[in-house]
Amino acid sequence: QKMIEVDDEKKLRALYDKRISQEVDGEALGDEFSGYVFRISGGNDKQGFPMKQGVLCDHRVRLLLRKGHSCYRQRKAGERKRKSVRGCFVGPDLAVLNLVTVKLGEAAIEGLTDVNVPVRLGPKRANKIRKLFALSKDDDPRKYVIARKFDKKGKTVTKAPKIQRLITPVMLQRKRRRKALKMKQIVKVKNDLVEYNRIKAKRVQEQKDARRSAISKRRSSRKSALKAKQDADE
Repeated sequence: QKMIEVDDEKKLRALYDKRISQEVDGEALGDEFSGYVFRISGGNDKQGFPMKQGVLCDHRVRLLLRKGHSCYRQRKAGERKRKSVRGCFVGPDLAVLNLVTVKLGEAAIEGLTDVNVPVRLGPKRANKIRKLFALSKDDDPRKYVIARKFDKKGKTVTKAPKIQRLITPVMLQRKRRRKALKMKQIVKVKNDLVEYNRIKAKRVQEQKDARRSAISKRRSSRKSALKAKQDADE
């Protein structure tokens, strides 16, 4: 990152009425930027309110924001808040404008493009290590981990990342165990269903038998009562 102050109104006019994510020719900002192409990524107005993508105006508006929206950080679950944001069009009321270099030009910019910053950390995922060193599936990526050395309290310390998504015998064993438990649960559910249907059919049959016996008892008692009445009448 580098902050460059521009006070020339003629240079700034090339940025006016442009919106976030549009590209600007660097030569319009000065001869030292000839050949460069910049992309507008955001900015702040003179009161510090940030520009928001999608707000198609060049002034401030108050929007009801929630989790996932830019220019807002949720403090409570489900919270919404009305906040002031600046539109996405560039205007003279801006104090800071953020530009991203899309294409490099002829001359290097001091403190920005004249220095190559090395990548501090190597890849951590197993497949990315294989891709970097062109390894096959049979090669062990643990031998190719990029470790870094640094001094700490007078001692040389070596740090290496823990490889992620590495397939080991223990991992395969756990996978087999999960699969076996899943199949065991499936078999148990099927057996439980068969047992449930058997018990249910047994209970239904018992209820039918009990109902039949109750009906037959009532009929026999009615017949005996009717016969006793007929004998009494005779």
